Amino acid sequence: MIEHIVALLLFVGPDIKEHRIQESMSVCLKHRREATRIPKENIQYKCIKSKAELGLNIDGSKSIKALILE
Repeated sequence: MIEHIVALLLFVGPDIKEHRIQESMSVCLKHRREATRIPKENIQYKCIKSKAELGLNIDGSKSIKALILE
């Protein structure tokens, strides 16, 4: 299924290594702020609003299968 989401992305160098669905942009920015308190080289966090292809986990939660960047 395809939905509009807010996601927190973890970049290591130019590559996206991890992505998490967030409830809202304010929650995403809060988590990004907390993650950047300990600075590390080549690691960046970004919050985005985007379309994504989602899948259901065994426990019923949603996970991102693919981001649709427009």
